[in-house]
Amino acid sequence: LIPSCSIMPLKPMKDQDPLFGEKKKTNNDTKEEILKKDKTQKLFISEKPINDELNSKLQINLENSFINSKRKNNLDNNAGRHDFDGELTKKLNYKFSKISNFHQNEPKPIFFENDLIFFNKKGSLIRFNESKEKVWISNNYTKTEKKSKPFLYLAKNQNILIVADSISKFYALNIINGDLIWTNNNSSSFNSEIKIYKDKFFVTDSQNTLHCFSIKDGREIWSHKTENTLIKSEKKLSIIINNNVVYFNNSLGDVTALNVQKGNLIWQLPTLHNNIYAESLSLKSSDLVLDKKIIYFSNNKNEFYAIEANSGILRWKTKINSAMRPKIIGNAIITITQNGFLIILDKVSGNIIRITDIFDKFKEKKRSQIYPVGFVVGVKKIYLTTTNGRLLIIDIKTGKNEKIMKIDADKISKPFINKNKLFIIKDKAIIRFN
Repeated sequence: LIPSCSIMPLKPMKDQDPLFGEKKKTNNDTKEEILKKDKTQKLFISEKPINDELNSKLQINLENSFINSKRKNNLDNNAGRHDFDGELTKKLNYKFSKISNFHQNEPKPIFFENDLIFFNKKGSLIRFNESKEKVWISNNYTKTEKKSKPFLYLAKNQNILIVADSISKFYALNIINGDLIWTNNNSSSFNSEIKIYKDKFFVTDSQNTLHCFSIKDGREIWSHKTENTLIKSEKKLSIIINNNVVYFNNSLGDVTALNVQKGNLIWQLPTLHNNIYAESLSLKSSDLVLDKKIIYFSNNKNEFYAIEANSGILRWKTKINSAMRPKIIGNAIITITQNGFLIILDKVSGNIIRITDIFDKFKEKKRSQIYPVGFVVGVKKIYLTTTNGRLLIIDIKTGKNEKIMKIDADKISKPFINKNKLFIIKDKAIIRFN
């Protein structure tokens, strides 16, 4: 899959902790020397993010690798590669009333057959058909709740649509006609993706508590509370499920594994190592992604992890500054840094194979204010959206930015692919490219 090339060694330095990179104290240090070191030790060491290309002329061919476009569920968040190679010439808009600050909550549409389901600023759910006609509209909020402009997180299970929102409400609808099946309330607002597993669904609230609810009636089966912080996460939290184990991260960067049936703790891995948790104030973690018993994720603190799903033991860790959900294709991992570098790694060792600058076409003064939003991988291209409303089309083989399309003057969502069409959400419309 990946041609032979020079790679960056990632072995820890001598006397270095493999998880956090802190130098261990040795027996040769006297007590006085240790105290002196502790007094002068810096609480926070800022790691320099990647700012240079590596093997930029190396061409990588992924065309024969597995394509995930026909997967029935996404319990592992492993979107991989889609059977998509559109020219993005023809577009169509699904319009709705403007949603304020929608980009902060990472909106996601639901695709049902050839239809699309999304919501507007008052929490009304709308099912559009392929011709952008409205099949049904459903609103389950009071006048007071509508004024709060609830943000909705969506998931589907056959003909049932599960909704959890930013004002602590959750409910289920019939996807066919939009009728309400049941509704319930939580003590805290929700801030995570929803995962459906058999007769249950899982969602995390703003208090860092994972809830397991019944799909049938919304009854809580169990919940598991992790350590909380007064500062709420700026990024939607992540959940994956595999072999009757549910894994989730919280706003402090902890990753926790629980038994699906009863919520019993299996293991927990903290990734922030400062006792006062000051780093959590600005922490943004990527979604968790599971591939062959290994969980991959990264954050904007210059850390990319590979941990064993069964035990939570660290497999490897490397310095990559990214809050993007990584894509795993064969033996390769594709990710994009906060400052606009496309990186391909070897998933077994964590070694970096190639780094290319994909923000090179932005002017230097503007570049520092532009960040990646999200990306999908097609047959030959990578499609990346940015915070300045642009869509970048990047060649996988060379890693070069081939084209920049202006989608909007403001922020846009990450791209979504469904049935050979690409979708991007704006604050008052969803754009579909054929």
